[in-house]
Amino acid sequence: MAIKVRDYEVRLTRNKEERKQVRQLRYKVFVEEEGATPTEEQKNLREEYDSFDRFADYMGVFHNGKIVGTYRIIDRDAAEKMDGFYTEGEYDLKKIKKIRGNIAEMSRACVDPEYRDDGLVMRMLWLGLCEYILLRKIKVLFGVASWTGQHPAATAQAISYLYYNHLAPLSMRATVEKDKLLEGVNPKLTKMNILPKDFVDEAVAKAQMTPLLKGYLRLGAVFGKGVFIDAPFNTYDVFLILQTKNISCAYQKHFAGSETAFQHLGIEDGAMKKFGKVMLLPFTGSFALFKAMAQFFLRDDADDAELVEDEKQTEE
Repeated sequence: MAIKVRDYEVRLTRNKEERKQVRQLRYKVFVEEEGATPTEEQKNLREEYDSFDRFADYMGVFHNGKIVGTYRIIDRDAAEKMDGFYTEGEYDLKKIKKIRGNIAEMSRACVDPEYRDDGLVMRMLWLGLCEYILLRKIKVLFGVASWTGQHPAATAQAISYLYYNHLAPLSMRATVEKDKLLEGVNPKLTKMNILPKDFVDEAVAKAQMTPLLKGYLRLGAVFGKGVFIDAPFNTYDVFLILQTKNISCAYQKHFAGSETAFQHLGIEDGAMKKFGKVMLLPFTGSFALFKAMAQFFLRDDADDAELVEDEKQTEE
């Protein structure tokens, strides 16, 4: 199923050409804009990719046939085909991988610089991600949130705030893998409690966060322990975990019609809880649920949103 807003559309990519467009957008943002180090092959192709792209899903926002925003999503089945998740190159995920049911990693989120002003593209990506959660029965989403550069002290307020207020419970807390840092990177830079707790100012901390990171927080994300310095990508990362059943009750009620709309995706036991028809159906099967979610994410653009039957994907 695809979601359209006027001449914009969000859906999974369907063919090789669309996947190529995703990689080209990632090159434009991560290499040309943010300074990631490409290989010679990537320079020649002007595409950003790695070995984890082979079986990943690409969520894309299209505008007049051009991909202008994207997420890479790797669920448990895809990770098993690739012997792991991308973020295992930075963090120990053993506790998360023990969770029963489907889990998914989010990465490589980016929006074309020409489409960032009003936030519509990012909001459409969130709407598409919510459909993915419901259709694939994702119990836990995880990934990294990044800042450009290699000096965590530049956002010490934000990182320290996350450490003191939003660490994940020990039962599912990922921890940074210091031995996977590039040679020459000081392991002491992985410390999250950069500032003493009394020195942390919430307003300053949130001002140092990226819009994407603040969005994750509003959805109820918690964080792993440690900062990873990704020198080749010219970023430093914090690990985030979003248990879908714990998404903020206010958000669930607003976009799904119930404070417990995602409770059937809980990880405490294997039993599927029963709620009303509308609450259990993915919004592709419920027009009322779709409209509620569209109103939350798209706001003034919600009246222009429509569901379109997905075309059959071609071999990629």
